[in-house]
Amino acid sequence: MFREMRRIRQALSKEEISSVLYRGTSGVLALSGDENYPYAVPISYVYDGEKIYFHCAKSGHKLDAVQQNEKVSFCVIDQDEIVPDKYTSYFRSVIAFGRMEVIKDEKEKLTAIEKLAVKYAPNDTAIGRKHMIDREWASFCMLKMSIDHITGKEAKQNTEP
Repeated sequence: MFREMRRIRQALSKEEISSVLYRGTSGVLALSGDENYPYAVPISYVYDGEKIYFHCAKSGHKLDAVQQNEKVSFCVIDQDEIVPDKYTSYFRSVIAFGRMEVIKDEKEKLTAIEKLAVKYAPNDTAIGRKHMIDREWASFCMLKMSIDHITGKEAKQNTEP
């Protein structure tokens, strides 16, 4: 169903893929948009080792796209070092393919937003995070991506073309 990576020697291990997803702070979420145009949107996220979580407003293009087609892909670029004298770049990236759903269960939504809050405000207190979550609770929803397939790739010096 999913294509095999052509340059298999550049493939990242499962551990390296997880490291990229844990370390990353943003990526590009690709959805099926209006009139079958692809819709790719930069977005922050949190990865918990199994699922990828995103937040969004309760209405808008992203949410409409998810509700029309649950299949999505998400790409995180971990490194992109331009090497002008070789006309290339040394990169490291991960692409996940999966299915997106709106989290309806209030407890699951709270757990997901807490994971996001801890990632992006790690020095805040639990009380501070709770205050911010309570303040914004009514205006946002949480999305959960279940991963069906994931690949990671790295191009670097001495890697076969």
